[in-house]
This record gives sequence, C-alpha cells and structure tokens, in this order.
Amino acid sequence: MRADTRGIRNFLPRKKWFGFGPRDQPQPPAVNNNTSSLTDGSPLPQQEEPQPVILTYEQMLQEKLLSEAGQLLIEKEERVFRELKESDAFTHHEEQVNQLKADRKALQDLVLQTLGQSLCLEEDSLAGLTSAVKAVIQEEDQDLLWKQRDQTPPSWRPSGWRKLHDSTLLSLVKERMENPSTPSACQIKLTTIQADITNMGRQLKEDLLSVVGGVKRCYPQEMDICNFYSKLYHQTLSASLMNIADFGLVDKDRTFLLRWVNEYYPEILAKPQLHSEIDSGPLGKLLPERLLKSLEDEYLSNQQGELTTIIRRVLGEEREKWNEGEEPETEDGCFFSPVAYDIIQLINGKVTSSTKVLGDPHKAQRITCHISKDLMDSYKSFQSDVIKQNKANSRSFIKANLDCIKQFSEVLNKERHLFTEDVRKSCLRVLTDMKQSAHTYLLQPLHERLKPQYRKLGTSDWLHQSEFKELLDGINKEGQDLQGSTESCHKISADWQVGHPCISVSMELMGQLEQEVTVEYVRKLLKGKIKLKDKVQQLKAYLTVKDNAVNLHHLFVQMGSEEDWLKEILFKIAELLKLQDLPAIQMQVVLLGTDYPDLSEKHVLALLKLKTDLTKADRKSATDILHTLREIGSNTQPRSFFSLVQVK
Repeated sequence: MRADTRGIRNFLPRKKWFGFGPRDQPQPPAVNNNTSSLTDGSPLPQQEEPQPVILTYEQMLQEKLLSEAGQLLIEKEERVFRELKESDAFTHHEEQVNQLKADRKALQDLVLQTLGQSLCLEEDSLAGLTSAVKAVIQEEDQDLLWKQRDQTPPSWRPSGWRKLHDSTLLSLVKERMENPSTPSACQIKLTTIQADITNMGRQLKEDLLSVVGGVKRCYPQEMDICNFYSKLYHQTLSASLMNIADFGLVDKDRTFLLRWVNEYYPEILAKPQLHSEIDSGPLGKLLPERLLKSLEDEYLSNQQGELTTIIRRVLGEEREKWNEGEEPETEDGCFFSPVAYDIIQLINGKVTSSTKVLGDPHKAQRITCHISKDLMDSYKSFQSDVIKQNKANSRSFIKANLDCIKQFSEVLNKERHLFTEDVRKSCLRVLTDMKQSAHTYLLQPLHERLKPQYRKLGTSDWLHQSEFKELLDGINKEGQDLQGSTESCHKISADWQVGHPCISVSMELMGQLEQEVTVEYVRKLLKGKIKLKDKVQQLKAYLTVKDNAVNLHHLFVQMGSEEDWLKEILFKIAELLKLQDLPAIQMQVVLLGTDYPDLSEKHVLALLKLKTDLTKADRKSATDILHTLREIGSNTQPRSFFSLVQVK
C-alpha cells in the first residue's frame, strides 16, 4: 500500500511541507518569459519562488515538531476511522491502523522523553517542550471528541496522555529529589540527616524557580503548571521528611527538621518570584498534624528541661556565693547581681528561637510555662533564706536582688510575648511579694533607730521646728545604710551626695521609705496627744504640718524619691486643721475622702478631735458627709494611704 503523503502547508515561515512519505514535488509557478524590462538590452534573470519543503513524519519527530506530528496523526486517524464500523476498519485498513498505532507510540515516547527533561532544558530548547505540551492538549481534545461521538473509538482512545503527563512529571520530581544537586562545601558541619534535608530543600527551591522562570511559558495558563509542580514537590518532600522522622531523631536533628518545616520551607515559598505564582495555602504543612505535634512536644520538653537546668545552676551559683560570705558585684556604686540578666537572656533566646522552630509564638510560650515554679518560687525561697539568716552579707544581696526584681518585672510587663498570661501574672505576684519583703527587711532597722524622733511627733514639743529637724537629720543619716540599693540604679541629687560619696539608691525603695515615714507621721498626729484649743493653736499646727511636709519631701527628693503625692496628703490634713467654719470643714473632708477612699470615719474623728473647739455634733456631721460620699462612689483611680494608718 502506498504511504499517505497528505501534508500541512505553510506551517512554518520557511514553507516546509509535511507528510508521511515522499510525494511529487509541486510544480513552481510558471515564469513569465515575456518580461521585457531591460537595463542593458539583455533580459533580467528569472526570479524563482522558494519551493516549500516537505517533511516526513520521521523528520518532524527528529526536529521535535511534536504537536505538528501529533496533528498529522489525528488527521490520519480521522480519515481512517471516520464513518467506518470497527469491523470495516480492521478488515480493510489493518495495515494503516497498525502503522498509525506504531507512529503514535513513537510520538508518545518522544513527548514523554521531552517532558522528563523539562527541568534541565536550556532557554533555546523550550520550544520542544512547548510543542510536547501542545501535543498532550491535542490528544486530550481528541479523547473528548471521541467521547462525544456515537461511534466505537480506536483501541487507543482514550489515550490518557494527560495522566501520562502528570505521572511523568511526578517521576521527574521524585528522581530529582532523590538525587539532588551536588551539596556545597558549607555542609561539612551538618549531620547526614541535616545534609539530606538541606539538599532536598535546595533542589526544590532551584527547580521551582526554574518552573516559574521558564517552564511556565511552555504551558497554557489554564493548566496552572506552577501550582501543579509545587504540589508534586510538596508531596515528595513531605514523604521524605516523614521517613526521616520515623527513624527516631536526636535533639539537633529534630530541631533542624522542625525548622525546615516551619521556617525555611515557608520562606522559600514566600520568595517574591514564587509567591506571585504559587498559592501555598492549600499545600498545608509538610508533616501531618499528628507527627508534627509529636515532634514539637519532644522539642518543647527538651527546651523546658534545658531552661530549668540552667536556671537552677544560675540560682545555685548565687546561693553558693552568699553562703561563702562573698559580696555581690558593684556597678556605678550599686550592688549588682547577674541572675536576672542571665536568665532573661536565656528565656528570650529560647522563646525567640523556638518561635522560628515551631512557627508559632503561642506554642513557643509553653517553654516558660514552668518558670513560675522553676524560677520564681526558687528565687523567692533563696531571698527568704537570705533575710531569715541575716548574715553579714545578707543586706548586700537583698539590695542586689531588688535590681533583679526590677528587671524581671520590666520583662514580664514589656515582653509579654515570652509568657502566657497566667504565667506572667503569677510571676508578677511573686515578684511583688519579694520586693515588699526586701523593702521591709532593709527599712525596718532604720525605723527602729528613728523611734526616738517619731515619739515627739504630734506632741506639744513637735510644734517647735527644732524637734522635727532632729527627725530630718536622723533620716538623712540613716539613709546612708541604703546605699548600694538599685532597682533602677537611680543617682541621688548632688546636694545629698555631699558626705555620702558613691551612693546610688533605689527610687522605689526611697519612695517606700517616704511613704512609711509619712504614715508614721500621720499615725502619731492622730493619736491626739496635742489639743488645739483655739484658732491660734490650729493655725500654728497648720503652718507646722505644711512646713514639715515641704521639708520632708524636699529631703526625700534629694535622696531619690519621686512620690510627690505624699506631700499633698499632709497639705490637705493641714488645711483641715486650719479651717474654722463647719461647711468648709465638711468640704475639706469630702476632698480628702474623694482623693483617698480608704479614709475612714475613725480617721476623720481622730483628726477633728485635735480641734477641741468642735462639738460632738459637728464631728458627726463631718463623718456623715464621708458616709454619703461612700454611697455615691467615685470614678477616679485613687491611691491607698489611710488604710496603712492604724487608728484605735
């Protein structure tokens, strides 16, 4: 049987003819021999038109014109099978059918071979891939066409080339991931597992960049080839990582695996070149939730164990120094302990790195879930022992601890991402207790030594400024015992440093001392040892209290306190002592009660009893005003003070 030589004209710019075999060349157009345009008296040479070139089917395959070859096969299939019954087709066209089947097999092999080289083609070779993809699409369209016909299709229909395309790319991806490119020299320090994961990750990144940079142009948009490749690489890498995880990993390999899953791999997909072409959302995690949770739990348990071990070592070293009688380090005249700094750096480093490894800051917070017990309770126990045993170096260590308490509190308030809310609040409660016990330990001896001066407050001698000056001098002198205390290493004023060199004190500690002295001042005044019988004495008391308030606060400001509100309390009490009219007295009680809701009727009665010219009824009317004020309530955020002043 003579080969079919039907071809397709003008498919390429160079006018090749395509066919299945040789055929008579078409005759060129006739040349007009009557042309008489002359330049030198002789005829012009004849201009022959270029003859179209005929390519055989085999030549098309050689030149990788796969879609063109595929179209010829489809046209031959249509001629052979159109309107023929199956028995007729195989009886009268058996040779043509067998040849067509063989030609299809040759084309299919070459298409799959081209697809299998998709990721290693040079830029100038992408035309062959484009043609192969077009051939696949033509076959898919022909399958659909036969499906719509009420006719028995050829034995090779449906051809399923789209499935072959997909499976070929899957095999390509698996082969490249199993045999990634040569690793770089920087992998010398990696374990075998880390090197394997790194090599697969690098191959994935390079290949996906190749897909979006070149391969994508060979496919129609509707095939969404970038997302198809990303899915294949995701599934392949996921399967490999699951196999690695099943081996049982040491800590550093587990950490490396988790970091690839939660940090490095998402970073690859987030690259601008890939992010614009690949939808990473549907891909999900590289590992299934059950396996991922197991690895993360093991990682977190290990991190918690390391954190607890180091915290115990740091606290143990501090306790050992104290037991051996050493003094804490000093910095700018302040006693200093490295405990807070070392532990804060450790916690911050652990949580920050774990956030990257786990890909979730909330999961990373679990590392610090035991810190209230492992750190704060142990630290509080250490401080309690230091206070209880009261060794020669105990006061120095407590002063150093105040600095640590300050640092811990600031981290808990400002770096909330490091802790869960319940852990944060629990730690702050412990720190508040520790600060209060440290203040009490440091300040109580000072109050004991000031008792002789306290006793003169609120007496007839107190109205003489010389008596109060003794108290100021005593506070000034005893304040030297607080040197080296530094919750914020606040430098005292230059005036107060005269005679007190290299002293740094705590604003909070000095503020606490100012508050306790003010409380003691008011308590002594409310004891009622002095009776203000007339307006003259009451005015004298007003001036004394006001002057005392100014001088006391001025001293404490020089010593580092910033508690301005304490001075205002004494001003308001002084004003109450001066007033003579009952309505004015009632108004002053309202003002005092509004600012300090812990002001009780007992406090008001004790104050008013100092003014012996007030009747019992007058005092009751003033306390009734306070009672009414309590029922109305206040929208302000008041301070507590009078609850610290015990009145019998």
